[in-house]
Amino acid sequence: MPLTDDADLKALLEGARTIALVGASDRPDRPSYRVMAMLQEHGYRVIPVNPQITGEHLHGEFVFRELAQIGEPIDIVDIFRRPLAAGEAVDEAIAVGAKAVWMQLGVINEEAAARAEAAGLQVVMDRCPAIEIPRLGVAKIAQGGN
Repeated sequence: MPLTDDADLKALLEGARTIALVGASDRPDRPSYRVMAMLQEHGYRVIPVNPQITGEHLHGEFVFRELAQIGEPIDIVDIFRRPLAAGEAVDEAIAVGAKAVWMQLGVINEEAAARAEAAGLQVVMDRCPAIEIPRLGVAKIAQGGN
């Protein structure tokens, strides 16, 4: 079952350092643009993934086409995609060995969530870390520490 308990959500967010944001946008009016900036401000390393703007830089980070290109450990894959398209991102997250997938508000894909859980990933669905971090009182990530 996806994580719903506040203590579990807080533990996931406190244990994470690197977040890959699938569906990152370079448009300031898009939620993914604002959420990426907020997560960075909170101290996370956020790696944007979007095939349409691959090779550009967003909030100081190189934009990758797909998760497999990142080549470093990913704690959470934050998914800003339509529910049907989220399944592909979940499968990529499983393939690269991410620790968790986080499907944004309105992104509900039970089949993809079940695949992720079967592969040992933690799953959050229909929530936004930019809302949960202040609500749960998650401390800012200290720079340089893991």
